[in-house]
Amino acid sequence: MSKIKERTGTPSANGVSSQHAVAGPVAPPRVSARRRRPGVIALSLALIAAGGAGVAVLLLQVGDRTPVVAVVREVQVGQVLTEQDLGEASVALDPAVKAVRADDLKSVVGKRAAVELKPGSLLSPSQVTKDSLVKSGEQLVPIGLKPDQVPATDLVPGQTVQLVRVPAQGAAAAADEAADDGVPKTIAGRVVKASKAAPGTGVVVVDVATSAKDGPTAAAWVSTGAVRLVLDAPDGR
Repeated sequence: MSKIKERTGTPSANGVSSQHAVAGPVAPPRVSARRRRPGVIALSLALIAAGGAGVAVLLLQVGDRTPVVAVVREVQVGQVLTEQDLGEASVALDPAVKAVRADDLKSVVGKRAAVELKPGSLLSPSQVTKDSLVKSGEQLVPIGLKPDQVPATDLVPGQTVQLVRVPAQGAAAAADEAADDGVPKTIAGRVVKASKAAPGTGVVVVDVATSAKDGPTAAAWVSTGAVRLVLDAPDGR
């Protein structure tokens, strides 16, 4: 009788026979498809729409520009405005800024500049006037004043002033002051224009409107250099 020898597998370290240790290919885990959430999609669409609306509003604001009147060349106080002095500009105008609209350009042509106008500035309604700066019954007296004869405060058109006679030294001056009990003579006036201080000398030329009867007297004071300019307080206070 022959003996049949059974082959047994060598047990592995984990107790599994070596004949069964090698496993076949492992199938990858099945990944389920991502479920789409309607709420997330709706939120995304809403954000996109809001962003587009914000860009549209910004573009409208940038494009909201107003045609206004601009000064293109220098205009002196009292000078009559011409079309050559003015031009048009398109700006994003703040509601607090008062400017003459481009449609009203012809309405300011022929009026006078109430203040000095500089090129590149916007024209406001308060800067022009239809009235002459020298009114009926007045005379314009130009006065050249040294730095110690005018206030340090800048003079602007419309300010009321007093021309004060300061007699020169001498016997004639003393007799004149005695006749007036020492009270200086004054003439009321109004600034029409004041120039910048001249380089080197510092002399300022001020055009002062006075009454017709005081004009010649003021001119005589100016010719002798015996005049000072005193600035009145606003509203006479």
